Amino acid sequence: MTALAPSILEASGVNAARAAEILGDALRGADDGEIFLERSESESFLFDDGRLKSAAFDSTQGFGLRVVAGETAGYAHSSEISERSLRRAAGSAALAKRGYEGVAAEAPPATNRRLYGADDPLASPGFADKVALLQAIDAYARARDPRVVQVAVGLAGERRVVEILRADGPLIQDVRPLVRLNVQVTVESNARRETGTSGAGGRASFETWIHPDHWRDQVNEALRQALINLESVDCPAGEMDVILGPGWNGVLLHEAVGHGLEGDFNRKGTSAFSGRIGERVAASGVTVFDDGAIEGRRGSLTVDDEGTPTTRTVLIEDGVLRGYMHDRQSARLTGSQVTGNGRRQSYAHAPMPRMTNTAMLAGEHKREEMIASVKRGLYCAAFAGGQVDITNGKFVFQCTEAYLIENGRVTSPVKGATLIGDGPSALTRVTMIGDDFAFDPGIGVCGKSGQGVPVGVGQPSLKIQGLTVGGTGV
Repeated sequence: MTALAPSILEASGVNAARAAEILGDALRGADDGEIFLERSESESFLFDDGRLKSAAFDSTQGFGLRVVAGETAGYAHSSEISERSLRRAAGSAALAKRGYEGVAAEAPPATNRRLYGADDPLASPGFADKVALLQAIDAYARARDPRVVQVAVGLAGERRVVEILRADGPLIQDVRPLVRLNVQVTVESNARRETGTSGAGGRASFETWIHPDHWRDQVNEALRQALINLESVDCPAGEMDVILGPGWNGVLLHEAVGHGLEGDFNRKGTSAFSGRIGERVAASGVTVFDDGAIEGRRGSLTVDDEGTPTTRTVLIEDGVLRGYMHDRQSARLTGSQVTGNGRRQSYAHAPMPRMTNTAMLAGEHKREEMIASVKRGLYCAAFAGGQVDITNGKFVFQCTEAYLIENGRVTSPVKGATLIGDGPSALTRVTMIGDDFAFDPGIGVCGKSGQGVPVGVGQPSLKIQGLTVGGTGV
């Protein structure tokens, strides 16, 4: 993989061959391991209440050294990149072996594929132009409707350079740009306030997302949500059929099903899907995949944080469980194929199996057809997020935009709607799958074991029978 930026090791005055030698000594008798180096620069802006409320810039660099011995992994990290620090880290991480004698795993396959450019979102536009952009978005939103009382606009960008050094292979480098634009609009009418939000981003420069046509669409979408919520009524509670809209609602799939399909949970037997390969776990027609190799997507990676090229992994095919997502350790311990899902938040964190872009394939039904089939139910257009228990898949999700369905027609918007259920059961209750597949606009952040990483989600519209809806009305 050809380097796209100056080597972090060389810039720190460390010879790559010497670093590989230090790592090789630490890995003698171990199964696997690497040195992960990172240099990251990021900035963020928040324009709130008609003024620039905050502007931040952060620059970090460091390395983590890992020694894997069976089910144990020793990990040491430092913000100082030097031969002395590498030696100290190697000595600490090597304690994980404690007499262990393993067989070194093969190096990841090489790749020259690039899923995104080496853009630097911090370089352009300049600071003053970014502030002027936020002012323009704020002014546009306030001029759109006299009921707008508050606007908050966030802009964030980062450029991460990572290097992965193994004792048995060349230095792997990946340059990872990431940007995001968020708009929140609050409206007030008759002493009632409601809010709408819109966000978008991806692995590129700011150019696409700061074009006037794009940010105006985001403002209009946030305003539309807010005005709809002004008209919302209390959501009735009870068991009912639910129609989920496409795109970002795939976060339910991510939380309620995706985490349960990560290799470490299944290796340890703590997932509701453990030991169920080949079993039917969802309705016919349900096909779920994780794909980190989609160009420019927020959750995409040219290589994962162990140096493995990302790929498309089919997890559930036509309702049958086909596989899990693995990092190198999980794959080795379970005799499975590495899937390129080893991810970490930063150099200070060890990798673990994580999702990238997780989604469900489209079906053949029209959303209008789904709605027409429901006598009394809920149409959930958008989620705020949710919580899930990995051991049983039970979830709770809050709807930010939802409507009653009465006699096959979408009627009143509702507030306070939550969806309650469990992932494995919910997948078996899918009765109609839409033809309108979409990915989210590029806003996902996934948390696991205290680590956060950018992810993507996607799905078509879905009809799920008999979900429990929590509400504030009767």
